[in-house]
Order: sequence, then C-alpha cells, then structure tokens
Amino acid sequence: MSAGSPTVIELDTLLRDITHLEEIVSGWDEQKRSTVSALKRAIDDLNKEAFTRLIRIVKSNPAALDSLREAVSDEVVYSVMRHHELIKASLDERIEEALDSVRPFLKSHGGDVELVNVEAPNQVTIRLVGACDGCPASGLTLAEGVEKAIKEFCPEITKIHKAKSGASAKPIDGVPVHFVSPFARSDDAGWVHATELDTIPEADIKVMELAGQSILLSRRGTRVTCFQNACAHLGMPLDTGIVYDGILECPHHAFKYALDSGECLTAPEVQLQAHGVRVVGNRVEVRFS
Repeated sequence: MSAGSPTVIELDTLLRDITHLEEIVSGWDEQKRSTVSALKRAIDDLNKEAFTRLIRIVKSNPAALDSLREAVSDEVVYSVMRHHELIKASLDERIEEALDSVRPFLKSHGGDVELVNVEAPNQVTIRLVGACDGCPASGLTLAEGVEKAIKEFCPEITKIHKAKSGASAKPIDGVPVHFVSPFARSDDAGWVHATELDTIPEADIKVMELAGQSILLSRRGTRVTCFQNACAHLGMPLDTGIVYDGILECPHHAFKYALDSGECLTAPEVQLQAHGVRVVGNRVEVRFS
C-alpha cells in the first residue's frame, strides 16, 4: 500500500469491536444499558435517514445506478444497508434461511437438505441428504417442507429442482421395501413390527399401542405416516378426532393436522411428533423418533 492510501478495515474487525463493546455494556446496570440503547437507536435512525436520502438522490440519476450497485457489492456497505433494512437479503441468503428453518425437523429424523445451485431469477436446485437421500417418499418432504419454506422466504422462486442422488431402497430379507417414510433411516436397527398394511383404513387413521406408546397410523395407497397420538397443542389424544380430506381435527380444541406431513394447519409453528415408518411387503414397521 502506497503512502497516503486510506487504511482498509475488514468487516470482521469492525464487527468484533462492536461485539466487544456490547459485552462491556451488558455488565452495566439497567439504567445505563437503557441509556446506551436509546443512544444507539437515535444514531441508527439518523444514519438510516441519511442513507435513505442518499439512495433516493442516486436513484434519480440513472447514470449513477451502476455506481450504487457497485457500492452495495462491498461487504461493509452491504452489511450496513442490511442492518438498516434498506436492501433485502440476497437470494442466496434467503434460500439458506429457508433451508435453515426446516433443518431442525429433518435432522431430528436423521436427514438434511443442502443448496446445490441458484439460477437467478427464479430457479433453485437442492439435494436431500441423510435419511431423506434416496427415500421414495422424499417428494413429500420436498413438497410439504422444503418447497413451502423456500417459496415463503423467496416468492420469486417458481421452479425448485431436486438433484439426483442415485440411491434406492434396499430389499429387506429379500422383500422389496415399497415405501419408506421421509424420516426413515437406511439401517435396520430399531424397527418394530406394528401391523399389516391392509389393516390401516384408506384415507383414515388407525390408533394402536406399540412399545408402550400410543401412535396413529394413516395411509393413502402405500404411503403411510406415523405420529404420536398427542395433539401438539396440549398433548391430548387425537384418536377420537374427525378425519376428512386428509386432515385430522383434534376432538378437544379443534386443532387441524395434515395427515401426510403432521403439519398443524391451525398453528403452523407446531406439528405432530412424527415417527419413522416403512412398508416391507405387507408389513408396516415403525421406528420411534
């Protein structure tokens, strides 16, 4: 760097200094913390208004738009603009945020999802991994969980592709596995024989006690799901609830659940506890989560 050139401070250094000061302030008494918080809000409001006016002036000059885009590509400028909510998160960031929102549920059943590629402005390719990799029911996981999250966070995405894994369900004792739930693991440990496929009523539920737990089995063709017999609201049993159009309605407080995914349609932030389930021949096996 030549003499007289401005010193470039990295974003990590700036953020580290802020974090250090925040840690110091966190040890102060409540009155002092409140004063500092009020000062920070006032400075943020001043800076946001200044940046807003600056951007408005630049946008009024079409010839300056390229310079504005170049400035925003700088990581420090981008971070400050994002802090003040003057620009929205990049498409890649929002897709990763969407995937992060479903990862806890996927990981609780041995699966995960990864971003493979983004093709602006409206296409994304993802790959299901772990228990979801090569699962014949992964389409359910993709449609009910991953796709829904991506479209919620990124409305401009209209095409979601699933990268091929090349995996397939292996026969068990020579018997083909016709269906494995989205959350079934590939090894054989922990599977418990629950019932026969044809004993589960089509588009309805079958309640049963298995290994000391009350569970609900539901079937559409050879697609079977298994959930704990407990409402996500207050844990009340669901077996006397009404089933219609693939929905189970809790008999106690009318919370509604989609039987193909366990998603609560009344309060989307909760869902039924799902268990792994697979069909081997006509035998339905369950593995508790």
